[in-house]
Amino acid sequence: MKKNATNTKRTTEAQVLALLEKVLPKATADTRLAARILEAAQRELSLKQRTAAFDKFCHRCELPDLEPASIAQVREQLAATFHGSDITIKPNKKEKVLAVEVALPDGTQFSGDIPVGAAPTGADADEPEFKPKYVPWPVCLPGDKELVWSLARPETMSPDEAAIALTKLEDDFWASKSGQKMIRDGVDRCFPEFVARVPGGLLKEVGLKRHYKLPEPIKMLRSKAAK
Repeated sequence: MKKNATNTKRTTEAQVLALLEKVLPKATADTRLAARILEAAQRELSLKQRTAAFDKFCHRCELPDLEPASIAQVREQLAATFHGSDITIKPNKKEKVLAVEVALPDGTQFSGDIPVGAAPTGADADEPEFKPKYVPWPVCLPGDKELVWSLARPETMSPDEAAIALTKLEDDFWASKSGQKMIRDGVDRCFPEFVARVPGGLLKEVGLKRHYKLPEPIKMLRSKAAK
């Protein structure tokens, strides 16, 4: 029941964003104001999703003791869940908790405590190990807004963070040996060729995936000077 309620909530939020994107241009002729309102709504919903994900992580994370090996495992899980974040961990042996702070690239910060002890029991024991959910993330280029690539990002990653990760991955891809070979073989160094040719494993390393349903408002990528 809890999972169904969560899925329903996410669907409703996506529908609200899609509705805002549709009605704002009709409600005001100020396109900049409409864009700011839509971006503010996206940021607020993204913050709610990431806060819920962090709280759930602290609740579900197993911490048998405060030994260095156990703490290292928690750090690895945090790094995999909150990509590109600064993570601070402080064991408190007196209170038997692990204080955790996560600072995201956009300046958002989360803090909480992970108690030492057994894994949750009862109703929570039936829940699978926490993994961040992926949400749809369609993108387009400034010169062709009609051509959309359907990608997905973790709910713990904001649209701007995903755009930064994708842009960096594109640069790294073309700078790699395989990317340089493609250029020598006549492949255009452009975003469409990058998306078509980049291995799914590389996308996953930065927290992204291909092809997801139920689109959210499209994220327009920044234009890049031709090289």
